[in-house]
Amino acid sequence: MTRRVVIVGAGSSGLTCIKSCLDEGLEPVCFESSDDIGGLWRFKENPEPDRASIYHSVIINTSKEMMCFSDFPIPAHFPNYMHNSLIVDYFRVYADHFQLTKHIRFNTKVLQMKQRSDFPHSGQWDVEIENKNGKKEKHIFDAVMICVGHHCHPNLPLHDFPGIETFKGKYFHSRDYKTPEEWRNKKVVVIGIGNSGGDIAVELSRVTKQVYLSTRRGAWIRNRVSDNGFPSDILYTRAQISLRHILPFGLLCSMIERRLNQRFDHSLYNLKPKHRFLSQHPTVNDDLPNRILSGTIQVKPNIRRFQGSSVEFDDGSVVEDVALVVFATGYRFSFPFLASHAVSVSENKVSLYKYVFPPELDRPTLAIIGLVQPLGAIMPISEMQARWATRVFKGCIKLPSVPAMLKEIQCKQETMAKRYVTSQRHTIQVDYITYMDEVAELLGVKPRIQRMLLTDPRLALNVMFGPCTPYQYRLRGPGKWAGARQAILTQWERVAQPMQTRPCNEPKPKRSSKLLLVLSAAAVGLAAYMYRNNLPAFLQDPTALLEKIKVYLPAQ
Repeated sequence: MTRRVVIVGAGSSGLTCIKSCLDEGLEPVCFESSDDIGGLWRFKENPEPDRASIYHSVIINTSKEMMCFSDFPIPAHFPNYMHNSLIVDYFRVYADHFQLTKHIRFNTKVLQMKQRSDFPHSGQWDVEIENKNGKKEKHIFDAVMICVGHHCHPNLPLHDFPGIETFKGKYFHSRDYKTPEEWRNKKVVVIGIGNSGGDIAVELSRVTKQVYLSTRRGAWIRNRVSDNGFPSDILYTRAQISLRHILPFGLLCSMIERRLNQRFDHSLYNLKPKHRFLSQHPTVNDDLPNRILSGTIQVKPNIRRFQGSSVEFDDGSVVEDVALVVFATGYRFSFPFLASHAVSVSENKVSLYKYVFPPELDRPTLAIIGLVQPLGAIMPISEMQARWATRVFKGCIKLPSVPAMLKEIQCKQETMAKRYVTSQRHTIQVDYITYMDEVAELLGVKPRIQRMLLTDPRLALNVMFGPCTPYQYRLRGPGKWAGARQAILTQWERVAQPMQTRPCNEPKPKRSSKLLLVLSAAAVGLAAYMYRNNLPAFLQDPTALLEKIKVYLPAQ
């Protein structure tokens, strides 16, 4: 009998959950409270309660090769950093290609989920839903995948701002911001210097009289555009991760901070925080220093009080005639339809094994997908979680014992507390490559670079020293995709294609024999190091190994 899996939400995480269920022979039923797919990335003029909402101009800050689903590259002609409308277009193409939409029930709200009385034996759930006409239904499911994200419930800490009740202007959370035109030639204060706060401040600064960007701690500002004009995240490699594990934390932060200050001095621009670069989720913004330099944005400290239409900051400075205050102060996440004993959330803290499974349920039939804040793209992470979770549902993968899971959860929480500044924003942080490899190891799809060095050196070098794109996790194991190798070897072509809109008649550089020599030496050297235990045998008779490697080395 086919196991039925309920999926809550048809955003990026929900779509990949549907596909993962189908890949594993499970029967997915997705309930989506709105009338369309896309979740966070689908712009709507009027925000809906308990749903994520974005402003019209939002452009994602992860590049297309790093954010695509692992067996479905984003079309080559799409820009590297996509507008929210293009992201939804990609989701539609993905859903159509794998025929996912027929498994979604739109305009259907999940009211309640609870374990059945025989849950310790069956692992089943009672699910109550309501359609747009108010009709309620009850269903039984064998497993649950919750994909509602963590941008639904705005955090609006008005109690931290004395006098806000006297403020004569308008104030709202960043989720309610849509376009800047209404605030032309007026004074605006933006509170918070995360990605939304930075983007909104920059956009408003182009039409307002003045924008004041208020930040308690400051922030390190990263660029989308990196060396030679490439997307910054595509230059993040496994080799760098290896180096990061070797270098002391302070030295690594100093190297990164020195590089960021070469672009602009964070102290000079009043942005430098007390914390180190790797102790806070970084802000990605190419335009902010230019707007500060041109005077349209002024960086200010925390707000001391409001009084009428004036705002007083902690440094004693006062700004009069403020028309708007935007609270870019983050979000709270919760699961109101789920019994608290199943998953308990307090101050954005939740106890989940690998950020997916509640450790103390009698049966592992509940998975929370996409509840992470990655230093990288969320879509491939949600996909990896979904692939793993569906294999657990089928019984192909067993979770560790409850004590072992609780121990790891505690260890991760302690590690996070040591590294990050205390904030509700830093309770679900993960490093992209490290986390993907952790889950991939459990799923059996982590790339085997050592073996690859002998069987396919060209691919191995691309995997080790090139972008850690999601295709790497389709080279082997469950869900292996025949197109993964080619997708990796052509990823730079897809990065370049959308910018090739004007012919340049520059002569093509000749192929460097030095580069070929370096790559060849790297392949042999890495292979020798990985198999150093068998080095004596290799030195006695190296012919077989060298002949094997020679086939894959670049031709002269």
